[in-house]
Parts: sequence; structure tokens; C-alpha cells
Amino acid sequence: MMFDLDLLSIMLPAFAAGILVLSTHVVLGRQVLVRGIIFIDLAIAQVAALGSIVAHLNHDIEHLPYSNVWMPALFALAGAGVIAWLSKRMAHELEAMIGCFYVLAAVTAMLLLANDPHGGELLKQLMSGQILWVGWSQLVLPAVVYGLVLALILVRPKVLEGPAFYLLFAIVITLSVELVGVYLVFSTLILPALALNAYVGRGALAWAYMVGLVGYVFGLWLSASLDLPSGAAIVATLAMSALVFRLGLSRLLSNHNKELIKPNNPAS
Repeated sequence: MMFDLDLLSIMLPAFAAGILVLSTHVVLGRQVLVRGIIFIDLAIAQVAALGSIVAHLNHDIEHLPYSNVWMPALFALAGAGVIAWLSKRMAHELEAMIGCFYVLAAVTAMLLLANDPHGGELLKQLMSGQILWVGWSQLVLPAVVYGLVLALILVRPKVLEGPAFYLLFAIVITLSVELVGVYLVFSTLILPALALNAYVGRGALAWAYMVGLVGYVFGLWLSASLDLPSGAAIVATLAMSALVFRLGLSRLLSNHNKELIKPNNPAS
């Protein structure tokens, strides 16, 4: 019984972190697909991670209050600004440029940590995250910021269609990387949105949230029960959840279309 209580005490804040990340990422992920800039989340997340590495390597910065938040945020905002600039001047090559941006940020991080004795562990933590070890206190700032972002989107939904999207995206991604890591940030943005990309009916957003919730619940359970890496486990279950929902909805829509075009039975 004690083991179950200990397990529950670990999983509850981790699940709360997953819900927080899903709350904004499902909405932003759908906009990413609409814009056709699939790798922007990986690029911004990697740049935010680069900011964390720079803060880690500079001891003067590392000891400043909340350096693990504002330093990645500065990098992410700068990266978002560069991508916004590119979107106006190189729109036809934007996805390729974002991919290059991601690779450059990734190799810069590797080079900076090449001689750091704890570099490998830090890089692994930033990429895969440690959601199972998230504490309640770490959720306060993301909850406040995500709430403000969602309120803004609810009041002014058109904000997602303009350049302000990149600003909101950078802020949200920065906090999410600190909570769940780069890989899970990308998966949470893209997989639920992709699962419902072909569905245009009412409730599409609610179904996308369901895809994410199923993925997080099963991923956390597998990770805690089988002692698996939490980020990798959740990415895998998110992918399975998205695939099941995608195939299920495709079959449902196919059957619905067949019913619509079925000829009437001739009168006997």
C-alpha cells in the first residue's frame, strides 16, 4: 500500500504537468500544421535548451534568480524573432530554413558541452525531460503563463494568425522544455494535432485533447510501473494514441461518406 501511495505522489504532479503542457500545445500544434511549419517547435525548443546550457556554463548567470527560465526565454524569443523574419522574406523555403536552424542549435549545444563533465546528463535531461520528478512548485509559473496565453487566445483567436503567434509560441515552449524536454514538447504539439488533422467536424479540439490525455496517462503508467524513461515512454504512447484515433476517425468518416452516397432502394 505504501508503494502505491509513493507512486501516486510521484505521478500526480507529473500528470498535472502533462495537462498543463497539453492545454496550450494542442491549440498551438493545430496552428503549426495550418502554417505548414512542422519543425518550428523542435527549433524553438532546441534554442531554448541552448539558453539553458549557456546559463549552466556561465556561473555568474547560473546563480542569478530564475536563470533557468529567463535565459532560455531570451534565446527562444530571439529564435522566434529570426523565424518570423524568415517567414516574410523566405516563405517558400521556410521549412528548410527552420530545419537548418534546429540543426545549428543542436550542434552548438553539443560543442558547448563537449568538455563539461556533466554535459551528457544535462543534454539528456533537456532532450528527454524528467517529468516524473516534477514538483508542485515547478508548476506554478507555467500554470499562470499558460492560463494567460489561453485567455488571450480565447478573447482574440486571431492572434494565432499574426506575427504575435511566434511570441506566444516562444514563451510557451520555453516553459515546456523545462518541464518535459524537447522530444515531448514536439510530440505534444504535433501528434494530437496530426491525429485530428483530417477531421473538420465539431469537437475536433476536444478529441485532440483526448489523444494527448490518453498518451500521457498510459505513458506515465508504463514509465512508473516498468521503470522506463518517462519522456520516451510518453512519446511512444502519444504516437500510439494518435495512430489509433487517426485510423478510427478515418474509418468512421469513410463509413459516414458511404452512407451519404448509398442509393435509395427502388420501390418494390
